[in-house]
Amino acid sequence: MQVASLLGVLKVILILLLIYYGLKILTRLFGPLLLKYVTKKAGEKFQQQFQQYQQPQSSPVGDTTIDKKPKQKSSNKDVGEYIDYEEID
Repeated sequence: MQVASLLGVLKVILILLLIYYGLKILTRLFGPLLLKYVTKKAGEKFQQQFQQYQQPQSSPVGDTTIDKKPKQKSSNKDVGEYIDYEEID
């Protein structure tokens, strides 16, 4: 059975602290660059989708087109009887 020495435990703790602070420093240095890259790519993707949506259709100038038929609101007059309620004090 092996027993961990005090020097070995201190080395492990020191290595873990160095890795932690090293990653912390690297994220502070490269985090803004990574964030800028991600936002740029997302903006390009949204711009591409917007342009695909906004492309003009091949119709002559002055020609009127209707894409959707307006919905007819149908009201049912046989819903029921209206009852007027009075407040009682």
